[in-house]
Amino acid sequence: MQTPTYPELYFPILFQALLGILVSAGLLAAGMLLGKRVKNRVKDSPYECGMEPIGTAKERFSVKFYLVAMLFILFDIEAIFLYPWAVVFRELKMFAFIEMLLFIILILCGFFYIWKKGVLSWSDDAVEAARLEALKKVGVKS
Repeated sequence: MQTPTYPELYFPILFQALLGILVSAGLLAAGMLLGKRVKNRVKDSPYECGMEPIGTAKERFSVKFYLVAMLFILFDIEAIFLYPWAVVFRELKMFAFIEMLLFIILILCGFFYIWKKGVLSWSDDAVEAARLEALKKVGVKS
């Protein structure tokens, strides 16, 4: 049996990508051609969970919002690493167990660190307490 060439190997991937592009373009075109076009004030307003939009779209967000978003990404990536580990766990035996145990311990250390720093608490009291503690560490009286 002859080994397949690169075009033979990559043809299914290329075909699937082209098929995906054609299907998505076809659905968008069908929606534009067949869909109703209703223009009014309600349709043109931004949708915010069923509530009337208040204020401008250029408001500043607290840094905590971004910290929680980064934490979500961190723990999401942790979950992604758990799946391949579970697949090869029986082949790698104790080595895989120890490696994953170290990985989870490091992730938990980060979690307890951010918990201690008050990143996960959103109340003003917790924020003020964390600020006062930080000021006390540097020797500034509030």
